[in-house]
Amino acid sequence: MATRKPGTAARPGGGTQSRDKGTRGGRPEASTTAGPRPGNRPGGGRAGSGRPAPARTAAPVKAAAGEAQPAPPPLWYQLTTWILSLAGLGVSIYLTIAHFNTSVTLACPATSTINCEKVTTSPQSYAFGIPVAVLGLAFYVFLAVANSPWAWRITWPPLRWVRVGSMVVGIVFVLYLIYAELFSIGAICLWCTSVHVITFALFVLIMFGAAAGYGTTKALSRA
Repeated sequence: MATRKPGTAARPGGGTQSRDKGTRGGRPEASTTAGPRPGNRPGGGRAGSGRPAPARTAAPVKAAAGEAQPAPPPLWYQLTTWILSLAGLGVSIYLTIAHFNTSVTLACPATSTINCEKVTTSPQSYAFGIPVAVLGLAFYVFLAVANSPWAWRITWPPLRWVRVGSMVVGIVFVLYLIYAELFSIGAICLWCTSVHVITFALFVLIMFGAAAGYGTTKALSRA
């Protein structure tokens, strides 16, 4: 007859309660398969919050690209070039009228050195068969448009280079006219001289703007 140890209870079926070999102290061991930790939620969310972490976007790249956009030149530069262009346009209109209408006075003294009429009626007052006054008028019509504040807001590179090229051609033509007045005609026209001075001032400003990178990202990097 089988004997029972004290402290053991009989179970139905005649078996006795014993510790299982796969348990420690009668308690089941922790599962070796680790479940999701509290700090690691699906979707990369932070611990303690039920919302997923926001996805990374390329917003900084877009912001940087926006900062690199060309900017128009300063307002003082726009207004100065435009006012000078309008002044040159006004004088060119007056010279054109005086060229075709001899009854219009040039308000210029007729001396041995200063004589506007002698200059405006000389053979050198034509270039390529076109009156120089008309060429100057067309030149300053273009500048009055290209140097306006509205045109300066256009950062189209070809327009910037057309400005520079037109001023180079203009200053070369002015040097030719000054040479013709001093050595061929032997007289100086005060109205023509005013146009020459305006053209030279615009040439300096436009070249300065091109060197400073106005209308390009070069000006932004310097700022």
